[in-house]
Amino acid sequence: MCFSFNCDSKFVKKKMASSRTQERSKIKPPQKYLKESILVERGEPSVYALKLKKESETSPKYHLGKENLQIANKVIMMMGASGSGKTTLINGMINYILGVQWGDEFRFKLIDEVTGRNQAESQTSEVRAYVVNYQEGLKIPCSLTFVDTPGFGDTRGIEQDKKLVEKIREFFSIPGGIDHIDCVCFVVKASTNRLTAAEKYVFDSVLSIFGKDIKENIQFLITFADSQTPLVLEAIKTADVPCAKDGKGNPVHFKFNNSALFANNVMGDRESPNFDEMFWKMGIISMKTYFDSLSKLNARSLTLTKEVLRERKELETVVQGLLPQIKTGLVKLEELKETEQVLDQHKADMAANRDFEYEIPVTVKVKQDLSGAHQYATNCKNCKVTCHYPCWGTWDRLNRLCSAISFFSGKCNVCPSKCSASDHHNQNYQFKDEIRKEKKTYAELKKKYEHAYHGVMTAEQLIWHLSQEYIKVRENLFENIERASQSLRRLEEIALKPNPLSTPEYIDMLIASEEEECKLGYQKRIQLLKEVKKEAEIIQKIAKKEALLPEEEEMMSERGDKGKFRLIARYWKRRAMNILPK
Repeated sequence: MCFSFNCDSKFVKKKMASSRTQERSKIKPPQKYLKESILVERGEPSVYALKLKKESETSPKYHLGKENLQIANKVIMMMGASGSGKTTLINGMINYILGVQWGDEFRFKLIDEVTGRNQAESQTSEVRAYVVNYQEGLKIPCSLTFVDTPGFGDTRGIEQDKKLVEKIREFFSIPGGIDHIDCVCFVVKASTNRLTAAEKYVFDSVLSIFGKDIKENIQFLITFADSQTPLVLEAIKTADVPCAKDGKGNPVHFKFNNSALFANNVMGDRESPNFDEMFWKMGIISMKTYFDSLSKLNARSLTLTKEVLRERKELETVVQGLLPQIKTGLVKLEELKETEQVLDQHKADMAANRDFEYEIPVTVKVKQDLSGAHQYATNCKNCKVTCHYPCWGTWDRLNRLCSAISFFSGKCNVCPSKCSASDHHNQNYQFKDEIRKEKKTYAELKKKYEHAYHGVMTAEQLIWHLSQEYIKVRENLFENIERASQSLRRLEEIALKPNPLSTPEYIDMLIASEEEECKLGYQKRIQLLKEVKKEAEIIQKIAKKEALLPEEEEMMSERGDKGKFRLIARYWKRRAMNILPK
């Protein structure tokens, strides 16, 4: 009797446990997440913010549900201009994935349309990854990671768009972050008949950070769509955006209309819910079509993309280092020319060994404090120049990781003397060159060079050494441009799209900067920048294997084994001989 009761008791307990398990399994994902979500707007339907868990304190990843490493994870990157409907589309996708029905009394939001934040975030305008971990009952058979980027092309202008591209670069460079990507999705409005300058710039800039192997995984998600052929397709083709193509030669695209996502779904006295329900059902079909297509895409490793990122960053650091060195060279050239004019005017004084006074522009090194901005710069203690700004930290032992330092040689790619990593320090200030007018005397000039070269110097030798000093600065500048050219050629081999800024265009930016700032002597520097641009155009032609003009061929052929400009040297020697008395 007792034995029989025990068996029955065990059987009953087992049956009850099985029943509870079955009941739990019958709870559909929408109801499960509804219990854990936060009500943000009461209505018909009410809107709830999904509760997400941050992967770690410093990670840009947020998880929905328990991580399941045994299930494949599809990664899609979402990009779109401000107002393109990107955030609403992502929210529409999450409602589809969780299985929300038209008649349900609730809708979910993964991201807020106004703030661009999820419930766990405190900062805006950052690249974030939202991982929807698979569980039984979801509408897709895998986990899904949304890489969400801030909207571009808003009223803050091109500078903000540049920051966006840098944030995307940083996101893909995070150790232990995203290691593959399944689809790069550009969200565009159906009615867009041409790409704006901001859209074209960001498209080209973002595509320039990806390897060529990603092309077939680039697709367009078209919002605010109807039954007509979207105008934006022609705009995409005109802009020649690299992407996957369908059998008709059109960019692979999917149409969405999310107008019914948060629409009132209670009939009442209105007939509009019937109309909204139709759009809801059309949206379900669009979502299913897209995710069925996504399941067939082959994932692309980000190994090549990270190589592009590394080389692009190195290139940009070198080009960034050109700016102060160009200006130093320009002022040095201005100093040389004005000194030459002074010497020309004082032939008789030099012949009689009489002293005279003159005024010339000079550059003075100053330290700009960065502590208030909580930023750091990598400075060379030998050359007294800033080689990389802003740089990531203050620990000198890791300065070989700075993009200005070659990881293999340990030498700096930016500073004039190409000093070693040990000569560089991460500091809370950067070096700036200030241009000032200073009074000099012929005696001081002569004494300076006699001290430097340990001997009495004739006037002819003096002007010769002045020209050599300029040639050295110019040579270093040319080597930097050559290095930029080598990186550009390499990037052309591996990058999907070239950087919108090539070297001549960069020098155009310097010219524009000089015109805007109007600092002392800017007109002469602009003229000299135009001369430097000619050399940059030669380098670009070499990179593209284009024919050179005869005078350009002469300039290139005059470069010696060590890269010295013998043509320029001979020019200055002739000038010196003409200036100085017999």
